[in-house]
Amino acid sequence: MKTETEIRMDGMNALIQALGLVETERFLMAISRERFNYTEWRHTGLPDLPIEELARLANLEAEKNAQLFCEK
Repeated sequence: MKTETEIRMDGMNALIQALGLVETERFLMAISRERFNYTEWRHTGLPDLPIEELARLANLEAEKNAQLFCEK
């Protein structure tokens, strides 16, 4: 099991890889300005799919992003 620090670092690295450094900073600033309710977002912010399908789609997106990253 990862520590909270490791999870935060992985999350930051994922954001930077997906958005770039500047857009990651903009994202974090946008989140910090808003009152963010994770529980509400979890119920309304994700597609209404079975967890297996959501995981499959997330893996496909990760593979696509990995291919794009390797092409750079």
